[in-house]
Amino acid sequence: MNLVIAEKPSVARSIAAVIGADEKQNGYWQGGGYLVSWCIGHLVSFAEAGQYDEKYCKWRYEDLPILPQPWQFIVPDEKKQQFEVLRALLNRPDVDSVTAATDAGREGELIFRFVYQMAGCTKPVKRLWISSMEDAAIREGFANLRPDSDYDALYQSALCRAKADWLVGINATRLFSVLYHKTLTVGRVQTPTLKMLVDRDAKILRFQKEKYYTVSIQSGSLKADSGRIASMDEADTLKNACAGASAICSSVKREKKTEQPPKLYDLTTLQREANRLFGFTAKQTLDYAQQLYEKKLLTYPRTDSQYLTEDMGQTAQHLVSDLLWLLPFAQGLDLPPDVGRVLSSKKVSDHHAILPTAEFAKQGFTGLAESECMLMNLVCSKLFCAVAAPHEYETVTAVLSCAGNEFTAKGKTVLVPGWKEIDQRFRSTLKADTEEEVLNTLPELAEGQSFSVTANVSEHFTSPPKVYTEDAEKVNGVWEQRLRIHYNCVGTIEIPSALPLPTPDVSVNTRKGVVVNYAPCDVAI
Repeated sequence: MNLVIAEKPSVARSIAAVIGADEKQNGYWQGGGYLVSWCIGHLVSFAEAGQYDEKYCKWRYEDLPILPQPWQFIVPDEKKQQFEVLRALLNRPDVDSVTAATDAGREGELIFRFVYQMAGCTKPVKRLWISSMEDAAIREGFANLRPDSDYDALYQSALCRAKADWLVGINATRLFSVLYHKTLTVGRVQTPTLKMLVDRDAKILRFQKEKYYTVSIQSGSLKADSGRIASMDEADTLKNACAGASAICSSVKREKKTEQPPKLYDLTTLQREANRLFGFTAKQTLDYAQQLYEKKLLTYPRTDSQYLTEDMGQTAQHLVSDLLWLLPFAQGLDLPPDVGRVLSSKKVSDHHAILPTAEFAKQGFTGLAESECMLMNLVCSKLFCAVAAPHEYETVTAVLSCAGNEFTAKGKTVLVPGWKEIDQRFRSTLKADTEEEVLNTLPELAEGQSFSVTANVSEHFTSPPKVYTEDAEKVNGVWEQRLRIHYNCVGTIEIPSALPLPTPDVSVNTRKGVVVNYAPCDVAI
């Protein structure tokens, strides 16, 4: 008998249906030579500090640091019933092998190993590693099970991360709370993220906007601008000198450029665009994607790859052609897909990029919630864009001389719409307003050409740094993903007294759902 352990009841039910375990029992499914059960997320976790020594129940400076040796584990009360089901199944005499079918990733591996070890099991384990919950993918996964020892490095990585979270969280939180006589939660990721938010918001608070001016000259549809001018008097002088004068085109530079199609989605880029276009938080996007994965409509979402393996070329080709009729914005679209652009086995680690499944191509949007439909549309449009032709355009930069000063005019002409046609079609279906590129096509220009121009002055102000959002681009590289994932942290962080702030105890709503409270203190956390 083989015991299959999934991460969630819904996943266990899907696997059981495929492998013939159709007899429902108390906490598991049975049939076809299989037992299929499940965890409920993290069934087993690290013990609290007080379990190692009763003295740690009180927070005292002299007890720090707390360094468990060996590490101890607990099963939370609300999860004990399902753990006992798994323990009993793992130790049943007729179970001779185990299949780890928790989510195919770092956390999934940790969840299984903790249960397996705490149950005292030593039976051989194989690993089910799939990127889709479709029936065909499950059958293929069971036909290609690998020894779980192949994933020892992945488990060690997850274990290291979990221990680091415990050590930093327990020790640093107790340290700063004891030093400053109030609870100050510190986390391995939370605190550096909050520090970034504080630094950016402090810059915004200190920002002093500065006024500047530009002078524009115009002749028909041709408009050119000066650089920044600090004083109104200087701008007026230039405007008066140019009004009614002649401007001469001193140089024209034309460049043909190509913008390659975007890559497919990994989880990070999907979260970023879903936030920008729909206002979804990172957690919402992950939750919706996980639900779609469990409904067999989306491939595994927790991926860091934006490519497909090279043996998926034909699959991608069929997927594109099957999806074209399904998406309203793609009706009548001529799309000969270049799937080779998204194939690179070297750039796929644990899982390939996020894709709709063949099951979705058959089922469509039937029965899906609005949020799930929005996410599926987004993933499909990205697939179409990724395999479409490049976007080609020509830029024109003209320099005009007038009254001894130079003015610059810039224009852009689309030569081949390529993938941007698909992107614009998709965006036109969105309820929310989205930024549309405004093309400025310049008239035909030649060096030495002369124009009679009018002139005017416009007033502008410098802008403060932007607040961080879930749509933030790279923030010092490594922090990009963490900032989005921890967007919903609401907390208090202390700022060194030396940092100049307008007033003490300032609460700033840095973005929807996030409040950072500033309060002067002597050290930085």
